[in-house]
Amino acid sequence: MTSRRGPIACFVTGTDTGVGKTHASATLLHALRAAGHRAVGMKPVASGSEWRGDHWHNDDVAQLREASAVDVPQALTCPFLLRTPASPHLAAAIEGARITREPIRAAFAALQAQADAVVVEGVGGFRVPLDGAPREEGGWDTADLAAMLGLPVLLVVGIRLGCISHALLTAEAVRARGLHLAGWIANRIDPAMDLADENIDTLRGALGVPCLGTLPWQSAPADAASQLALAPLLSACRAGATGPAA
Repeated sequence: MTSRRGPIACFVTGTDTGVGKTHASATLLHALRAAGHRAVGMKPVASGSEWRGDHWHNDDVAQLREASAVDVPQALTCPFLLRTPASPHLAAAIEGARITREPIRAAFAALQAQADAVVVEGVGGFRVPLDGAPREEGGWDTADLAAMLGLPVLLVVGIRLGCISHALLTAEAVRARGLHLAGWIANRIDPAMDLADENIDTLRGALGVPCLGTLPWQSAPADAASQLALAPLLSACRAGATGPAA
């Protein structure tokens, strides 16, 4: 039975690019579905795509769509799907496009109307430019995107050398924006890392928020879903975060 106990939505960010945000987001979608939620993924901005058959394909967007319980148009999953594999502001400039706020707001609202849980994945790390213009001329980045949606933030930490500093700096940046850091996920992206468990234990104490779980190396999202504890995230979602910015 589908749960209707209240709206659920979160913003997934990472300590860097390549730390497994999409993998963690897809795993979270499977966990939400297993708990009875009509969950859908969203990646507002994605760069790097290729033409396949009759549409532009991006691996991250495809993975979120596959993990979702609700079938929606790709334009809602990803309002800004860019072809060039580069920082979004550079890819958009190359393609003569500009990443703006309103299409993202509208797509998010449409997804909320069709599902009871929305997992919004950022792009790259927490401070990736979406528009390279000066701020007074409309320039903004992924931190502004998270603030605009005003959702609880879930931090994905790629467990590799340097992850402790990267995680603490990102957590500090999230809080500096007035956003609620609801929890974090440890993603084992380096199977040969020395003292990986000790690094995870250090982060458990240093971040000061719940760890929803540890994802094994190269685990399939559907198989790893049972590794995630949803209670802290669901509690944060139902309590509300900052609320969407005007």
